[in-house]
Formats: sequence, C-alpha cells, structure tokens
Amino acid sequence: MPYLVGQRVMLREYRMEDVELIQGWVNDLETTRFLDGAVFLYPRSIQQTRSFVEENARSGGPSFIIAHRDSEEYIGQLELTQVDYRHGVASLGIVIGGKGCRGKGYGTEAIGLSLQFAFRQMNLNRVELWVREDNEAALKCYRSCGFVEEGRRRKCYAADGSRKDLILMGILRDEWERKV
Repeated sequence: MPYLVGQRVMLREYRMEDVELIQGWVNDLETTRFLDGAVFLYPRSIQQTRSFVEENARSGGPSFIIAHRDSEEYIGQLELTQVDYRHGVASLGIVIGGKGCRGKGYGTEAIGLSLQFAFRQMNLNRVELWVREDNEAALKCYRSCGFVEEGRRRKCYAADGSRKDLILMGILRDEWERKV
C-alpha cells in the first residue's frame, strides 16, 4: 500500500513496532468508549493485538496507520471497510490512539487523505460512517471534513447508563471535490 502523505501526517502500512503503541490504548476505556464492537468490551492481550497487526500487515487492504509525517511514529488508525466497488461506497473508521495526539487536527488531516484516496484511487462515489450523538469531538471533525448528517438510529446504542442515537454521516465525491 503506498504512503499517503499530508502536511503533518501520513497514512502508512501496519508494522510490528506499532503493536506496543496500539496495546497502549486498546484497553483504555477513555479511548475506546466511542468505538463500536464487542472487541472493546473485554481486555485485549498483547498476543491478540500482535495478531491484529500481523493480519493488517498481511492483508494489504485499505487499512492504515496514521503516523507523524517526518518520524513515521504511530498516532492512530484509519480504515475503509465494507467497500462496495459496484456501487462505489465504503465505510470509514478512525481512532487517534495516542492521548497526546488528540485535538491537534491529525484526524482531520488523515480523513482528508483517506477521502482523496477513496475518491481518486479507489474510484468510490460515497464514504459514510456512524457516530454516537455524544461524541462531540468526532462530530466536529467529520463536519469539518465535509460529512453531513443523513439519518439516525434512535436510542439504539447503550452507553454510560443511557441510550444514545447513532448518527449516519456521509460525503459524496462531488461534495468533496467542491471542498478541495
């Protein structure tokens, strides 16, 4: 997978030296509280994290490490999943694992690089994502990248002792092209 290089970040392949940095956040409830899936309900062992990195290193799919441009040091992860080439659609997932890297615009820049890749290299027409209504930082980031709210799954997510809406957001290629 080629590097995608921005002003401050790059999207690069998974490497074995990323295992310890990923393990550093994968069992941290503050980091995983907005992530979906049963994988984050229970502590993950270092071997499980190592297997995850090995699989991503082998797969060659649109799954990237977000890294500092100059040092290539790990910041987080980004992936395009559920890619449907027939209809030109993919789902986006992102996490900024390093607590010291949050709120600095790295996620916004990484999403911009991934949209360029999705629309220009993968020839997709739409990228979408789901986000919890109470994940204010992510909502702000996605909106600044051009994603718009398209719908909601009301009270379908149990978190923090209450029910939350999941918001469907999407961006189309022509919307992205007008923005860049």
